[in-house]
Amino acid sequence: MLATLERIELLENAEYLARMVLESDIAEQYQICLYKMRKNKETQRKIKQFVNLKELYEEVQRFGKYHPDYKRVMMQIREFKREMDLDPLVAEFKIAENDLQGLLDEISMLVGGAVSSHIKVPTGNPFFDTKSSHGSGCGGGGSCGCG
Repeated sequence: MLATLERIELLENAEYLARMVLESDIAEQYQICLYKMRKNKETQRKIKQFVNLKELYEEVQRFGKYHPDYKRVMMQIREFKREMDLDPLVAEFKIAENDLQGLLDEISMLVGGAVSSHIKVPTGNPFFDTKSSHGSGCGGGGSCGCG
């Protein structure tokens, strides 16, 4: 019974932490940027154009340079990606997305480190994925030697 109550309390605290993140300035900026990007017709045109060509790109990749449209598709995918990435709303969104991901990475590191220095916390961020003990749990090829 005690373990169940403790588990409920932990889950409630996790929900509280999630609410704090959602109510943060960083999450608010992310939501604003996402909204602006989704509502702008020109930005959406660029994204759709890139996504449509990406499907053709994946088909061309299966055959490599032997595909008859290889050069054209490779050139177009780079052009469309550049056009999309240089869109001010896409660029603003990517910055906000990275800021939010950074906050979530920091929280994960703090929670994992508070439990044990041997907890492996995947962040996807090379800044956090150092040779420190935080990334060296089982499967990480670290100090336990099992990677």
